[in-house]
Amino acid sequence: MDDCYLSIVIPAYNEEKRILPTIKRVCDYLAAQNYSYEIIVVDDGSSDNTAQLIKDFIKPENNVSIIANGANRGKGFTVRNGVLSANGKYIFFTDADLSTPIEELEKCLPFLQNGYEVVIGSRSLPDSDIIVHQPWYREMMGKIFNFIVTVILLEGIVDTQCGFKGFTKEAAKTVFNKCGINGFSFDVEALYLSRKQKYNIKEVPISWKDATLSKVNPIKHSLQMFLDLLVIKMRGFRQ
Repeated sequence: MDDCYLSIVIPAYNEEKRILPTIKRVCDYLAAQNYSYEIIVVDDGSSDNTAQLIKDFIKPENNVSIIANGANRGKGFTVRNGVLSANGKYIFFTDADLSTPIEELEKCLPFLQNGYEVVIGSRSLPDSDIIVHQPWYREMMGKIFNFIVTVILLEGIVDTQCGFKGFTKEAAKTVFNKCGINGFSFDVEALYLSRKQKYNIKEVPISWKDATLSKVNPIKHSLQMFLDLLVIKMRGFRQ
């Protein structure tokens, strides 16, 4: 799809309960737009029926494709695999639960069309609309994590972890070719490398709702994310 205008990358791991409604909603939305598009679902070694459901859904006319990691490699690896395979002039990734409605593209895409190389959805700006909040302890851990990120890596970005981000094709390929974090801190690494490349980053307030089937373990993954920040910082000295 050399003439593809927009790519949507959806990472999926054991998402058989919601992947088809998500893909259908994204398809319906994009089919109503006046530009070409592709939807790339990256299966991260699911042990349930996720991959087969996607394969059964795919038809030539719906512009959906699937990439299989072959084993569970982590969200960072999964998003990176999809982004580096994407053909669009603009490349977004979004979560399989559509915590950020696909319609929020209408807020974010214009910034890429008008001079920004990176646009990120934010749940923490004054105009953000949190429809369903996370449990209080997860919100608190998220605020602590973002505070630490701001202090040591990314001053001025208040929400690095919202799973809705877009890049120009040139920025996406440059940044994700340099990324190496396979876990949930990949967002921080991608934004950190974007800033090192002097790309213009726009944080946009979006609507968002918490998903009850989150794959994030608040203890295990939080510890790994903090360790990953140190890795990102150390790699940054060498890049």
